[in-house]
Order: sequence, then structure tokens, then C-alpha cells
Amino acid sequence: MSSTPQAFTVEYNGIANALATNCGICEAYNPAFQQGQRHPPISEFKALWDTGAMGSVVSTNVVQTLGLKSTGKARVFHANGESIVNTYSINILLPNQVAFSTLRVTEGVLNDTDVLIGMDIISRNVKDCCCIRIGTEYSTNIVRKQYYNRFQLNNNHLSDNLQFGCCLKYYKY
Repeated sequence: MSSTPQAFTVEYNGIANALATNCGICEAYNPAFQQGQRHPPISEFKALWDTGAMGSVVSTNVVQTLGLKSTGKARVFHANGESIVNTYSINILLPNQVAFSTLRVTEGVLNDTDVLIGMDIISRNVKDCCCIRIGTEYSTNIVRKQYYNRFQLNNNHLSDNLQFGCCLKYYKY
């Protein structure tokens, strides 16, 4: 395991109802198995981070923009029931420049975003993942400080100024 994690922070003014970032995507490429071939171009897409999704999903726009070829079919369960959908093999590049290669994703209908980043990515090689800050006097940023500030609850009640953020630290194995 690498001793230096790769992390990123996303900050919102006010209460965020969703965690969103941009990410880079290209067709699957692994230089260990595709020697002599050029790396496919990476396109940037808006991504929504969803801890309730077991797997990652791409929109039809991603499939068409990148000219992805289906690798098969999968049964998926979602808010509208279940469906049989196309699967694809992609590489994904997160905002901290950590990349995952040959990731199997499904195609789905996504509103206002092109990529849904699920637990297949969120939980991969991740250590510490969340911090909670109460009050507005101090700012906690794992990327800058590389450690967590810990806060005590006042009389076991949460402050009205509770702020929550997700910090993901990816370790390369």
C-alpha cells in the first residue's frame, strides 16, 4: 500500500442535497495488456456520488459520446423497479487523479448527471471516509491537514450549525 493517500475535498455553501463532482471517463484501457496501443481520449462528465448504489452507472450520453461497445447485459434494481441493461467496461478518473481501469458499469437513465459513482468505486481501497464538523468557527479539510479534527457533542445534542462532508482517501495497492 502506498504511504501517501490521494484525497480530495468538495465544499458547499449551505446544506448540500447531493455530492457531485466531475470525473474523466474513457473506454477501458490497461497498458499491461494493451502494449503499443494509444491511451483512449478521456472525456469529462458530471458525476453524482451515491452510497446507496452498489454499482456505478453511465448515461446513454456517455455511451454515445465515447462510442462504447456493450460487454453484456445485467439485471439492475432501481427506484423504478428492475431492468435488464447493457454493461460496459470503462476507465474512470476521479478529481484527485486516482484512476480505476476496466471497471464494469451499467447504462441507466440519470437525471441532470451523466455518471453515478456507486459503492464499487467509493469503497475500493478507501480508508477514513467521513468527518462531521459542528459550529462554524473552524474548518476541517483532510486534504490540507491529513488528519481529522474531532468534536464533542454539546450535552449529546447536535448544534444547529452541523456541517457534514465526505472526504475519500484512496490508497494504491
